[in-house]
Parts: sequence; C-alpha cells; structure tokens
Amino acid sequence: MKGLMRLLLVLVVLTNLSFGQDINYGSNQGKYIKISNTKIYYEEYGSGMPLLLLHGGFGSIHDFQEVIPEFAKHYRVIAIDSPGHGKSELPDSLSFDLMVDVCSQLIDAFKLDSLNVMGYSDGGITALLLAAKRPEKVRKIIATGVNSHMDAIKPEVLETLRMISPEFMETYQKEWIADYNSKSSSKDQWKKYINSMREMYFSDEVVIPSQVFSDIKARVLLVFGDNDVVKLEHGIELYQSINGSELCVLPDTPHEIFKSSPKLMSEIGLEFLQK
Repeated sequence: MKGLMRLLLVLVVLTNLSFGQDINYGSNQGKYIKISNTKIYYEEYGSGMPLLLLHGGFGSIHDFQEVIPEFAKHYRVIAIDSPGHGKSELPDSLSFDLMVDVCSQLIDAFKLDSLNVMGYSDGGITALLLAAKRPEKVRKIIATGVNSHMDAIKPEVLETLRMISPEFMETYQKEWIADYNSKSSSKDQWKKYINSMREMYFSDEVVIPSQVFSDIKARVLLVFGDNDVVKLEHGIELYQSINGSELCVLPDTPHEIFKSSPKLMSEIGLEFLQK
C-alpha cells in the first residue's frame, strides 16, 4: 500500500509539472531562415494545412501567445517575427513591400503548395498584400485591425503615432526598450528600429493601393473591435472593396484582439478556416 501511495504521489507531481508550465511563444526553440540577406526568426507548431501568423507593429510572435495552442491542434502553424521585430534581424530599412517579399520568399523556401494567413494590424496589411501578390498560394486570410490608408486610424491614435521617436520611447516606454533589447538579434539598434517604423508609417499616406483589392482571390475575413484604433467605417469600406469578403465586429473589444478575446478569436478564426 505504501508503494502504491508513493507511485500516486509521483504521478501527481509529474502531472502538475507538465500542465503547470506555459509555453513562451516567441522564445521557444525557434529557428532562423535567411531571406533577402536578413535573418528571420520563426517557430512551428502542429501539423496539416500551413497557417502563417503575422503579428502587429512593435510586436512579435508573442502577440499570438494565447491562440497558438488552439490553432496548432488543427494546422501547421508557422509564426514569424517580422524583419526588425522580435528576434529577427533589423535590415537597413522597413516597409510593407519588404514584409510581403519576406513572406513570399518564405512560402517558396518552405515549398508550400498553399496556405492560410492570419495577420494582426500591420500583419493583416501584409497578409492582404501577400494574397494579391501570390494568389496561386494564399487560400484564406484572417486580417484584424487593418487599414488601407493612415487617415483611417482614429485622430488621437494617429497623433500619438506621429509623436513616437527615440526620445519619446526613452521617456514613456522604457519597458518596451528593455523587452526589445532582450529579444532582438540586432542589439542596441532599437533607435534605428523606431526611426524605420516612423518612416514606414508616414512615408506614404496609402498603405494598400485600391487596385490591390481586385487582385485578391483568397477568401477574406476582416475582424475589428468596436473600440479599435481603426475607424469602424473604414472596416466597412474595406469589406465592400474586397469581393466576397466577410466582416466581423467584436463588441467591447480594442485593437489587441488576440490578447483581449483569445478564446472568441480562436472560435471565429477556426470556424472561418474550416468551412
């Protein structure tokens, strides 16, 4: 009886160890692939139809921390840190064209016959541009909190974006600086990164040219929070511009959909991808 009790105790301890530890997505034994002379960090989970995850600006794979486990039950999840973000190397400059080119080359490097893409904010913009560039590869798109031009962002948020500079970050965002430096393979280049992001956002008012929409052959689900940083009327405009697209507006939800409503976003995303 004592031996049985000891065995049960060991099983309880092992069970607590295995289920009590969360995976730190974005820092979980990923790999690097060199694309356009830039080292891109990625992590893979699950199996089946590939699902490429593209995070938002100033973020990383960690943006999807709460939803990767659910999607990985059904798909081969490929999550990347965009150039200059997370653990990926910072190139000379940043642009949406570069983001799209990296994703396009990754599709070929991984020899993917077809894939779905889920993008958040900047990642959603990249996903739509990628669908237009590679219509023969991209089957379905989930894009959250996207804008096709900068004026689609609410004025107060746009004003804050315009204020972002190395000096602003040192004054108000020291935690972000520490987090960036802890992940980045381009050590102590956060100032260059901030300046590159400003240039990417404000070098051109148009983020997605209108002619791109007619080139999108993938099925598209657009998701916005009703408290999103993007004006809701712009979400409706995008929905009307993309042929056959679907629009979902989540109540009492901010821009950070994958953090505020991960369970709901997983359910909505999986239903769209599987139908």
